[in-house]
Amino acid sequence: MENMEPILDECKNELIDTLRRWIRVPSVKGDAEPGAPFGKEVARALDTALKDAEKMGFAVRNLDYYAGDVRMGPLGVDPLAILVHLDVVPVGDGWTVAPFEGIVEGDRMISRGTSDDKGPAAASLFAMRAVKLAGVPLKREVRLIFGCDEESGWEDIDYYKSHCDMPRSGFSPDASYPVINTEKGMLVMELRGKAATDGLKVKKINVGERHNVIPGVASALIEGDPGQCDAINRLAAEMTLDVEAKPAEGGLLLTATGILGHAAYPKIARNAIGELLLMLRALGVTGGLKTLADTIGLEYDGLSLDVACGDHTSGALTCNLGVLRYDENGLYALLDFRYPLLAHGGRIANTVKAALAPQIEARTLSEKDPHHVAPNSPLVTALLNAYHEETGRAKECVATGGGTYARSLEEGVAFGAQFPEEDDVAHHADEYISLTSLMTNVRILARAIIALAGDQSAAHDQ
Repeated sequence: MENMEPILDECKNELIDTLRRWIRVPSVKGDAEPGAPFGKEVARALDTALKDAEKMGFAVRNLDYYAGDVRMGPLGVDPLAILVHLDVVPVGDGWTVAPFEGIVEGDRMISRGTSDDKGPAAASLFAMRAVKLAGVPLKREVRLIFGCDEESGWEDIDYYKSHCDMPRSGFSPDASYPVINTEKGMLVMELRGKAATDGLKVKKINVGERHNVIPGVASALIEGDPGQCDAINRLAAEMTLDVEAKPAEGGLLLTATGILGHAAYPKIARNAIGELLLMLRALGVTGGLKTLADTIGLEYDGLSLDVACGDHTSGALTCNLGVLRYDENGLYALLDFRYPLLAHGGRIANTVKAALAPQIEARTLSEKDPHHVAPNSPLVTALLNAYHEETGRAKECVATGGGTYARSLEEGVAFGAQFPEEDDVAHHADEYISLTSLMTNVRILARAIIALAGDQSAAHDQ
């Protein structure tokens, strides 16, 4: 680390410029095009990152714009994987600055993707460069893998595995410190139901873009006349719901306001769909919408779905109703579960199906098993040491409801990049990263690379 100190001290401005350049590519998943399986902007983001890495002297590969990698050290020798992603979730509501400009205010760069996950991706690249420039001898390959579909279906990792050798071991700086060695299972269910024929007439609902995002705003167009607005708004106040009724073309527009967030961390958010459903139920809605209000509403623990559970290692199950569509053709929704290590995804799915019947039919859209690495493994031990040596903080393992690329490895954990005292702003409006924390991440990641891939015997001989 002594040889790297001058290198690290001098890289901050270049790192900020690089991150801002990456941020300015709005890499939200788009329609597939030839040579751009996740849309042209995601492909452009990968091109931008790989060109920057190539200018630094690294060996780079582009796997047909599904993913790419940056390599150094003895290529092919037990690669150490550092798994990051360049795609981002849609902007959503509530931003106070332009979401793809990389605006710096004080110590913060505010933009979609700064914390999830372009900031940590850039920090990883600069950590590799610091190790390279310092001349640290390596006993194994170090491989930074840029994914392009982490926020959606993980087709990138599937493609990478089928077209390239996947490392056995590594980490993903796409969560928080110290080390996350346990990730909950992930279950996404698709819900469908018929339009109601009685009760409150709901004409249209179109809320949410991703199952893993907690919507901050939700609206419904219902049948009614302007004279009803005052009564509805008084009722909302009595129910302590942040819902407002206004006259609109074709009826009344109900707008619920919650707090945007990540599906894995519902305690610090508030689902606007839940607010809206409770209001609709109070106004007399029937059918599938009432079923959703009865079984989910503002709950995020699965209690009324009969799937609430937890364990000591990974904590409690969480659920999020992230997408809701409704019109005369019926109901469509996406429900996201993060379930504990000792739970079973199939049993959860069957219980949910029973709880929603007969108004709603549910089917499993995707599932990922829980993931766990022993806390005393050499990988975890080395990462905890790197974290402690740089920060002086306690060495401990934690669990998360978030899903990272770490679970795609035989032995993988999440390592950084958010510090325990920092706000979790992934998927939130005005997402940001602390520039001081960004530099600390570079230092921690450089230590981790040396601990896990450095050739101590060669360094001693020199």
